[in-house]
Amino acid sequence: MKVLLLANQPEKTTRLRLFEATLKELGYETIVPRFDTVNWISIARKARGIVLKERPDIVHLFNVPDVIYHWIPSLRGSGYRRLIYDYRSPWGVETQLRFGSIAKSACERFERQLAEAADVITTVNTPLKEKAMSYAPGKEIRVIPNYPQRSFAEPGDDIEPENVVIFVGRVCEQEGIDSLLRVARDLPDQEFWIVGGGPFAWWYLRRKTENVKALGWQPHSRVAALVRRARICIIPRRENALTPYSTDKSIWKLNEYLNLGRQVVASGITLEERRKNLWVVRSTELRRAVEESMEREPEKMKESDYRFWEENTERVKEVYERVWG
Repeated sequence: MKVLLLANQPEKTTRLRLFEATLKELGYETIVPRFDTVNWISIARKARGIVLKERPDIVHLFNVPDVIYHWIPSLRGSGYRRLIYDYRSPWGVETQLRFGSIAKSACERFERQLAEAADVITTVNTPLKEKAMSYAPGKEIRVIPNYPQRSFAEPGDDIEPENVVIFVGRVCEQEGIDSLLRVARDLPDQEFWIVGGGPFAWWYLRRKTENVKALGWQPHSRVAALVRRARICIIPRRENALTPYSTDKSIWKLNEYLNLGRQVVASGITLEERRKNLWVVRSTELRRAVEESMEREPEKMKESDYRFWEENTERVKEVYERVWG
């Protein structure tokens, strides 16, 4: 069986890359087209040509931005036989935060179109499953969480954590850089590390306090070493329209932190499953949560406390067996 995994930037789509590895492990012929452009019109044109050339049995489409692939349903039969729609993020809600409700309605029209056309929908958590169900009532929807590979949590050097709070990710408003810097100002004796960057990182960090160290982007393998050196990992997002859809099952770095045995203080997310060493608070309570977490030791992890992508292998297998019938 030939499977084509489709995303506009596959090299940056962690979820697609893990699906690719799992499908190859299960013995599927798997194709992942790469594009030498970020222009949506060009990607749409090239992707259409690739589908018609390869004629896969299954197209597995990873959403955002959904408008690029609005033509996919029209190629059923001539270009492919079955469609899986991976609803990994609420594109309409994301767009609403920047451009308002009219943009949200327009984007959700494309989400609905692809959900209705899919044979099976995959998604990352229960809130997104429920949203997808509102688009396509009665459609089969499978939750495959965003859990990191087991290799990320392989034992490293046995070091004593430093009294450091670490943030890993894009330096931007959506990820809560303003909340992070506010907590750092309120706790001048507490050291904070920022691992990450972005086109406007220099602007957000221009007035950072002396207790904040900006380390820039780091290789993924080095991120694990830095996290092991920190006592607390922080996800300082503000509450907004995305909060109900951002859960412990969908946030990669949250699960990486927990799998490394670190305490995690998070705001602007929704707790779907109670997890050891995870503290979810309001963004206005971050300072208190950081102070309290510094006073306690992380709980010891049991095997059942870890969450790894490899747990999804059977789920992926069931999805593909179901869609092929």
